[in-house]
Amino acid sequence: MRQYRVRLAAGRHATAPRARGFTLLELLVVIVIIGLLAGLVGPRYFDQLGKSNTKIARAQIDALEKALDQYRLDVGSYPTSEQGLHALYVKPNNVERWQGPYLKKPAPPDPWGRPYGYRSPGEHGDYDLFSLGADGKPGGSGEASDVMSWDPQVIGAAR
Repeated sequence: MRQYRVRLAAGRHATAPRARGFTLLELLVVIVIIGLLAGLVGPRYFDQLGKSNTKIARAQIDALEKALDQYRLDVGSYPTSEQGLHALYVKPNNVERWQGPYLKKPAPPDPWGRPYGYRSPGEHGDYDLFSLGADGKPGGSGEASDVMSWDPQVIGAAR
């Protein structure tokens, strides 16, 4: 780095101060502050992310229920468990009066990447439509809780 001399009055020269970087102590203080902020904000962010996945699953189940109801109005019954949700997009064999597709695209996977569970006839109504949550196992709490069509928390559920 070059040093520049500045001519002062009375013929004296002064050296311009060098640009100085951060000390190790200053960097450590900044890193600790960033770590504390991440420790406080991070868990809240990921908790909200889990809640939003559950809300997405509820909204998708609601949309699938509407398509299932339209299918029943046209065909006279809900798709069987063997036909599954695929019957909402592709006409099943031996089904008269199918007026679909009832979905613009095939049934989406749940927000955790697994297909929705579908049983018809269901244990809780004409059909059971559900997602097993983040853990993929029955039961659970938080993000791992199941989202079910017969649960009153499902948006628009009439059962």
